[in-house]
This record gives sequence, structure tokens and C-alpha cells, in this order.
Amino acid sequence: MSIPPGSKASLASAVKKIAPQVLAVQEVDYFLPRSNSVNQIQEIAKTMKAVDWAFAPSIIGTPGEKWRALKDSDESIITTASKSQSGAYGIAFASTIPVTAFERIELGRSLVGMPLLVPGGEDGRGKPRFIYVQDEPRVALVAHLENGWSIINTHLSFVPGVNFKQLNKLKKWAEKSSKETGNKVVIMGDLNLPKNLPVVASSWKSLVTQNTYPSWGAKIQFDYILTKDSVKKLKVIETTATGISDHLPITVEIE
Repeated sequence: MSIPPGSKASLASAVKKIAPQVLAVQEVDYFLPRSNSVNQIQEIAKTMKAVDWAFAPSIIGTPGEKWRALKDSDESIITTASKSQSGAYGIAFASTIPVTAFERIELGRSLVGMPLLVPGGEDGRGKPRFIYVQDEPRVALVAHLENGWSIINTHLSFVPGVNFKQLNKLKKWAEKSSKETGNKVVIMGDLNLPKNLPVVASSWKSLVTQNTYPSWGAKIQFDYILTKDSVKKLKVIETTATGISDHLPITVEIE
């Protein structure tokens, strides 16, 4: 949830604007100094009046600064029952629909970073520039809902090829899980793949076609909601910039 330049929006105002029943978020801070040492997903859950929430740390520490990979002694899924306050960064999920179980899927990372084009200037509208960025460990957080859906939230690598392998792993996991649980499955999040590539040459479909990045003038779609399952009634909810992210949120209503 990288804050757009000059934004004064709050987590609460953004959540109220979206008004979701379930919310999958990426780039989430957990007791990090740069975000006032708060549990961001807990704050989101309170605003939503969510009955369940979970945070899956991908690293301990702050990305771009000092961080390390998780150890066996670290909690891999943090919920209301957890007591850990170790500063971490990762992905999270909150739901007003009861969650019967959470699962975590390790996706690894690219050992090689790459230059990324980022907006320039304090307002984000200056001349773009390239910066070299190292990849971080990637994970997926699965929420099995009481209503018969399983939601897989993820933030894939920005390195071409690596993100495809990670997505294919999730698709295979989703198909196996669906057979075992009988649940319908959705994969959603920042897939770092443009131009509808997540569904090319596959039986998966994208429920939303909308440019999502950057939020102050979206020109490319990186964020998706994918499923193989049939959806009888679907409504895509028009969304606008929340002020708390450099990505636009995507929202669907499924019956």
C-alpha cells in the first residue's frame, strides 16, 4: 500500500470508500516504524467490522531497508490470536464472512533483481526514472470462507518468468484444493503481469478488466481477480483512487 505522493488519506477512509465484505491487500506493514508502528490489517478489519483477519509476513523488517527472510521460529500466519509484534511486511486478508481456515503458500523469489521504472518528482508526475530493485520472498495467503469460496491473495515477483512460475504454482494448488474441499477458488492480488497475461492459454478467466497502475493515471493492469469456476451473476464495481495506494482497487460482487 505505497502511499501516493501528497496524499493525506487514511486507511479508514479508504476502506469506507470500498466498503468490502472481503478484502485482500498487498504491501502491508505490521508494526513498522515507517507506518507509525501499527498493525495495518487490524486497523482495516476494525473499520470493516470484519469477523476474521490474517497477515502473512513475506519478510521481517522493512523492504528497501533492513530485512531478513522468515525463520522457523517466526509466525507464518498472524491472526487475532497471535502475540507477535516483530516488525514485518507482507500480505493480508480481512473478511466479514467467517473464515474456517487460513493457509500459506511459499512461492520463493528471484535471486536476480532488475531495474524498475518509477514515477519521478515529489508529486509522482515528474520524469520517470529507473532504480535497481532486489526481489523479496513471495507468498500467498489462502482464506477458506464459510460460504464455500476459497480466496488466494498474493503479490507476485516483478521479474518476468518468475511471476509466471509462481502463478502456475498457485493455479495448480487451487485446482487441487478445490477438488479436496469442494470450494470454488479465486486468485487475486498484484500479479505484476500486464495485458491479461495471467489468463492467456489457460481455462482461467479474469473477472475484471481495468487499468490499475499508477493510481493517479492508470495505464496498465497489474491487479486481477481470477477464477476457473462458473459465476452465475457478476457485477464489477467501479472504483476510484483510495489515496492510500499507488494501485487502484478492483472490486466485484458475486452471487
